[in-house]
Amino acid sequence: MTIKKKLHEDNRLSWNAATRAHNSHKGDQAAFLRGGGSTLFPEELGLLGDLKGRTLLHMMCNSGQDTLSLASLGASVTGVDISDEAIDAARALSRDSGLPGQFFRSDVYDWLDNPPHGPFDLAFCSYGAIYWLSDIKGWADRVARVLSPYGGKLVIVEFHPTLWLFNEQWALTWPYTTGGEPLTEEEGVGDYVARSGQGLVPWGYEAGVEGFQNPHRAHGFAWGLGDIVGAILGAGLTLEALVEYPYSNGTAIFDDMRRDADNRCWPPERIPTLPVMFGLAASRP
Repeated sequence: MTIKKKLHEDNRLSWNAATRAHNSHKGDQAAFLRGGGSTLFPEELGLLGDLKGRTLLHMMCNSGQDTLSLASLGASVTGVDISDEAIDAARALSRDSGLPGQFFRSDVYDWLDNPPHGPFDLAFCSYGAIYWLSDIKGWADRVARVLSPYGGKLVIVEFHPTLWLFNEQWALTWPYTTGGEPLTEEEGVGDYVARSGQGLVPWGYEAGVEGFQNPHRAHGFAWGLGDIVGAILGAGLTLEALVEYPYSNGTAIFDDMRRDADNRCWPPERIPTLPVMFGLAASRP
């Protein structure tokens, strides 16, 4: 496998455009965080464990809301994302919320090759990050190198690869895995915040940008669960936990998803039970 930097650059432009739309819906997120609010869910918190005094690297951190929610629990946080718009927003959110965090605009592979500090007690990514990695083995190898040799741990909470077999109308459309070959989406990164509404903006969703259409295409990479776990084990990490969940947190990915009182989104009743998310923890021995 090889890192496909030219495709990553397309993704940077697509994410820049999408992030402007996403953040237009979020209102005064800083006030929400200042008041003790959090954008985290029990699944990631359970796998991460006690965060007080821990150093945490948040890879593909987007606009920093989850990163700073982790900081509010006592972690010393570092966020990395390829999008200029996302990192600018994360830095502003840190300043305005009063929650400390360091944020770096970088392709995650470049950053992991030359981290300005570390090692880290925890490395974390979640909710739509793995799909953008063009070399899963190269990524896992790099993550293992930045983890503390004294039990440093990688935690992932992600949409399950099975979910990406379907399009938004629940029709089987995409391959389960492509082994690193790209899936080009001419429509680019969409406005999933608008699709999810209050589910991702519990402090008060705002209409913001309406009818968003991304002018930049994007390229994803379909990795099966075996690809992901195999890369992590191949990097020398020890698997501690692997959990599958029949719902997604906050995000209504596809049409007709049912939202429950805990802000979990379930497939429509006509769809048989299937894994929608998975959680994974693996440590450096």
